[in-house]
Amino acid sequence: MNNAKQKLAAAEQKAKQLFNVVEGLGLIAPGKSEKQLAGEVVEVARNHFGIEKFWHKKIVRAGANTLHSYSGNPPDRIIQEDDIVILDFGPIFEGWEADLGRTYVIGLDPLKLKLKRDVEAAWHEAKTWYDEQSSLTGAQYFSYLNELAKKYGWEYGGEIGGHIVGHFPHEQLGPDDLGLDIHPDNHADIFQADKDGNARHWILEIQFVDRVNQIGGFFEQLLAQ
Repeated sequence: MNNAKQKLAAAEQKAKQLFNVVEGLGLIAPGKSEKQLAGEVVEVARNHFGIEKFWHKKIVRAGANTLHSYSGNPPDRIIQEDDIVILDFGPIFEGWEADLGRTYVIGLDPLKLKLKRDVEAAWHEAKTWYDEQSSLTGAQYFSYLNELAKKYGWEYGGEIGGHIVGHFPHEQLGPDDLGLDIHPDNHADIFQADKDGNARHWILEIQFVDRVNQIGGFFEQLLAQ
């Protein structure tokens, strides 16, 4: 494992610990707003892990708001009894970026629990398929994820299927260059090295949605583990 990969894996492990503490404290609960919960996550990050910075916007979405992709900015919503909740945070640990997304179900609604299970299972299936490839464009991987959603009986809800991470701030291309995203317009090989010959490190994110029942599920973490 190279040094960058080690640092990113360590950052992700801290992010997982953060989410575990948030869940263990019972903070994902009905009666509070998404904005309130996001603030509580930030407070836990600071008090328990010394995290002061996040490299992307802090996302807590519940109920119908889980249908929105990353770029959406739905109005703040109060978490309800028997709700589905998504967390997506990008904490920075010792200068390295993590990006973690998880789905939580309050209550025992079978459809919501199935969505939570399916989006995680699909992530691992998509990683296994990725590991079998030697060349793969962002567009090809995005197409695969859309077909995977259909296989599980859902619609793919994300605008992308992943992106790179690295030492903050990670490598950036031109404003209209999608070469660092798993996106239908990215026809570059995502296995290619950066301009300095270093391996890029990718986040795989999967969002499944059910627009009829107005629920979405999300699972995101480092692809190369």
